[in-house]
Amino acid sequence: MNITRDIKPVTYLKSKAADLLNQVNETHRPVIITQNGEPRAVLQDPKTYEDMRNALGILKLVSQGEGDIRNGDAKSQEDVFKDIEITLKEKLK
Repeated sequence: MNITRDIKPVTYLKSKAADLLNQVNETHRPVIITQNGEPRAVLQDPKTYEDMRNALGILKLVSQGEGDIRNGDAKSQEDVFKDIEITLKEKLK
């Protein structure tokens, strides 16, 4: 991957917005928009953005789970299933 093709100045965005949108949606690679030579924004297709957000959400849950395990705030699988069985039996009464 040649990242230099994916860095464009804001003036390019202004004059070639449709071309950039096509590029991003066809390649699924983000484009970094610069202003005065500094990175200022990232243009990304919606599917890749959604996938990234979902992946980050999963990583956050995994991290929280690891923290719970370290702190002793976790139940064994066996205990979880026992609790579920008890709850279901109570609801069926």
